[in-house]
Amino acid sequence: MADDANPISEAVAKASAYLTEHPEEAHYRDSFARAHLESGLVVEVTGPGGERLTTDMPRGIGGSASATSPGWLFRAATASCVASLIAIRAAATGATLRSADVEVDSESDDRGILGLDSSIPAGALSMKVVVAIDAPGLGRAAVEALATWAFEHCPVTDTIGRAVPISLEVR
Repeated sequence: MADDANPISEAVAKASAYLTEHPEEAHYRDSFARAHLESGLVVEVTGPGGERLTTDMPRGIGGSASATSPGWLFRAATASCVASLIAIRAAATGATLRSADVEVDSESDDRGILGLDSSIPAGALSMKVVVAIDAPGLGRAAVEALATWAFEHCPVTDTIGRAVPISLEVR
């Protein structure tokens, strides 16, 4: 993994320098994800660059469990984002990173998604992110600082952790 640090470090330095000189370029609208209900609860999701994935709900809620659920993809997005930010920060600071493992789980109450109790949220009630970093030469405090920086700068964990304006438009 240490072999990947140089291109990451160079890319981060280049992007940081460019955005420091051109702050107006830093703010943009993210690309869309378009979902199409195929059949039952199977959904095909596509993006503008040819991205594609299929989701399905678990059998217990009427799905066929033929594909990954949206909730698991949300946790996967969180885990992969934090892991990526660990690598980015390690490269930017010159730390040698042998490996980074991130596990994310959440606690939910299905009464919320089914609308059985209006006091229960439809989404996760809590989430936990567990990080294991193998970085030779870094002490415990530096490893914790690396994990904390990644957690705090990950767009997914940041979005989860604060109220983000969201709107619904029906066409």
